Amino acid sequence: MPLMAGGDGLRATLSSRSGWHRVASRASSAYFIDMDNAIASDDDLVRTWSLPYAARLGSSMRSKGLYMQVRAQLPKQMQKALTVKAGELSFRLPSDYSDAFVTALTIIEKALVGIEKREVIPREIEDILGISTTERRRWLADGRLPSLGTRTMKLRGRGTITFHVFDPRVVEEILDRDLVDAWREQDVERAAENRRRAAWKAKLKRAEEKTPNAPAKDRDGATRVKLRGWAAFERDGPLRRS
Repeated sequence: MPLMAGGDGLRATLSSRSGWHRVASRASSAYFIDMDNAIASDDDLVRTWSLPYAARLGSSMRSKGLYMQVRAQLPKQMQKALTVKAGELSFRLPSDYSDAFVTALTIIEKALVGIEKREVIPREIEDILGISTTERRRWLADGRLPSLGTRTMKLRGRGTITFHVFDPRVVEEILDRDLVDAWREQDVERAAENRRRAAWKAKLKRAEEKTPNAPAKDRDGATRVKLRGWAAFERDGPLRRS
């Protein structure tokens, strides 16, 4: 049964393939593709692209992000014809839609140019490096994980969100040099030193509370000479950072 589209003179007729519709106007042709009901066929027009390692960095999360970026460049009625699996993009249309297929290929191939330079977003870098959100934030704050800048995204009905993005080449270097393991070792050593320093401060505080007015003495019982800065040394410990 013919379907009329508003007052714009468009008429949609059901094609010979169930689930695929062609929308024709008097002046030009466009395409509406019902991907939810589409039936795949051996006669379909298919094109695939393998995302290079430099782009996906071994991450399925990253591959999906790149796919979403390319998909957004296509006309809305063709977006579901593009899929991603195991780092490979695939675009499929029925053989009846050769013109639309060629147009879509041009759009996709243009979108793939320089795809490996796309900034890495937080959830992607966590997946690529195998790190937690806490580690990402800690290493970002202390400078070990350099930021390429910030981006702001508008959320539906929830205002906006601002987040840091990262240079994919820097992320790849972190992978190649196994820096994550080194950083974790540094964190363990730092935590141990912080515990020792806290224990030292607590011990001094307890001693002061017991004899608040007594002069400080060394282990041999001799009265300790108060040097300039000695109180800070006792408070912060021998490894106080400058």
